[in-house]
Amino acid sequence: MYCSTISQSKSSIFKQCKLKYRYRYVDKLDEERTNADAMHFGSYIHKIFEDGIRATTYEELSVLAEKHYPNYTFNDSFKAKTELCLKNFLRLNASLREVGDAELLYEVEAASGITLNGIIDRVVVGDKGGYLIIDYKTGKREKSKFDLFSDEQMQGYCYAIHKMKGIPVSEITVAHYYPLSDNLVTVTYSAAQISTYLKNRVEQVWNIRKCTLAEMFPSRNTFCNWCGYKNLCPIFNDASTVNKRLVEAKEKAKQ
Repeated sequence: MYCSTISQSKSSIFKQCKLKYRYRYVDKLDEERTNADAMHFGSYIHKIFEDGIRATTYEELSVLAEKHYPNYTFNDSFKAKTELCLKNFLRLNASLREVGDAELLYEVEAASGITLNGIIDRVVVGDKGGYLIIDYKTGKREKSKFDLFSDEQMQGYCYAIHKMKGIPVSEITVAHYYPLSDNLVTVTYSAAQISTYLKNRVEQVWNIRKCTLAEMFPSRNTFCNWCGYKNLCPIFNDASTVNKRLVEAKEKAKQ
């Protein structure tokens, strides 16, 4: 199966479940959204932060919050957290030496004929002239430095900035920012770590290329309860039901 570019989402899904990979990236079927409130709230806060990257007052962010609120749906328990996120974001802005770039799209070469792509929430020049990569996280669970040290998504961001800016990996710091707690968790990777990350990603692309549709079996794992294709999975439904729903899903995808 041909694959020339890979994102962290694509990589994770291929490792989780090959059938889910097929449904999303090959058949391009619509996915039922689970945990919709949390996802909408996260997207809502991200959008405010993107548009409010230059904001210096709470009033500026409040205007953006009111503007974007009609585009998202979540319950009142999430809405009550908005004020805290905005106030903490202002503190983050005040602590940075520059505004930086928001929602930075990238596609960088990993090997001949293979690229890595993605979107970075924010990139700023650090105090010592290097770069700080920030990924906003609105969930309750925070990663420790130890967790972040092996985070493939952040390693991919580091590699992208290394390639785009032409600076050593040692001069790039990556961070998760948690606006609910105002916590910024940072780490710096070694060149060897990024080299290993890159090798593994290229190898994975070749594994995808070698994989046939007949080999894309479902895999039961801890992500099944949050999978938007559970209604199309033969692990959780009988064959006749799956076949009927697949026909309907494929017809919908053509529209």
